[in-house]
Amino acid sequence: MSKEDTYDLISNNLGLNEFQENSEELLAAVTERVAWYLEHNVDLLMSYLYRLDVLEKDINQALSNQNPTSPDLSIARLILDRQLQRVATKHRYKVDPIDGWEF
Repeated sequence: MSKEDTYDLISNNLGLNEFQENSEELLAAVTERVAWYLEHNVDLLMSYLYRLDVLEKDINQALSNQNPTSPDLSIARLILDRQLQRVATKHRYKVDPIDGWEF
């Protein structure tokens, strides 16, 4: 799977279809959305991070005062890294649909 294919899948998964080919624009869009959640609904952001299976230690490091990078950018990178891992895993262990389970 190419890098472009991976970013295409991530963009679609995050509902950001207009950023499919530019990883910097995708990072900026995710960073902007994370900043909004940090300001308006931290609990929902943490719920999303939990569901994405982003490690708690990584989240704590991203939110730490010792982190030289802004929290919104750090968390956005964690989200994109985790999504890259998920896409790679789905691609590696692709499973055919089960007959009779179409809904």
